[in-house]
Amino acid sequence: MRIAFDVSPLSHPRTGVGNYIRGSLAGLVEAAGSEHEVVAFAPTSPQGKRRIPEALAGIPVEPRLRFLPFAHHWRQGWSRAAWPPVERFLGPIDVLHFSDWMYPPQRSGIRSTMIHDLVPLRFPEWVQGRTKRMHGAKYRNAARTCDVVFVNSTQGQAAAAGVSQYAITKHALRAMADSLRAELSNTGVRVCSIFPGRTDTPMQQKIFELEGRPWQPDCLLRPDDVADLVAHTLAMPARAQVTELTVWPTYRP
Repeated sequence: MRIAFDVSPLSHPRTGVGNYIRGSLAGLVEAAGSEHEVVAFAPTSPQGKRRIPEALAGIPVEPRLRFLPFAHHWRQGWSRAAWPPVERFLGPIDVLHFSDWMYPPQRSGIRSTMIHDLVPLRFPEWVQGRTKRMHGAKYRNAARTCDVVFVNSTQGQAAAAGVSQYAITKHALRAMADSLRAELSNTGVRVCSIFPGRTDTPMQQKIFELEGRPWQPDCLLRPDDVADLVAHTLAMPARAQVTELTVWPTYRP
């Protein structure tokens, strides 16, 4: 699988969103291993020529950067024109993950994004006009072209003893997904909740420690198992909507 990952925001000094983008890219590359290829791409301003390579340092990823004057206007024009497809610059891809800064067109494959900030939508008076227009256009495009996946927890289906606060939030997340699915009925946007059991993550390692048990990652799901499940769900034909999926480790520790 060849995955194109938009790193345009890394051309600015990294704050919360920039650090999240870098961290999620690093995690994706680690999960991909040698099985999948990840390409970090960006049409960026001259300042990104220094900042993006600095941000990508230590991540074994193929950079595909285009340095352009007035890059913001190029990105917005490319998004609105919906041409040429991103494959013209990157070659064939299986997945496109784009940022808040643009929504480039693609010929085929899975299309994904992350909504980092709803302030321009909920409180537009708090942001500059350029920011409001940029984010608003991205939100509208995502609503037309993307599906919604909530990666929940099995605690969102049945609460175990001693985790009431955590389980409450996961049940609320399930209700949010159910409500959103009903609101988007017949629009073509599919909404799916995925409920993974115990997964090999730092959070789960801490839980094992609190439970006084030895760490047993071989008995757990891996993050790439969940990622594969998401990818297969989204690859279903548009006529089919998977509403909920549960996945457990085969051997429960």
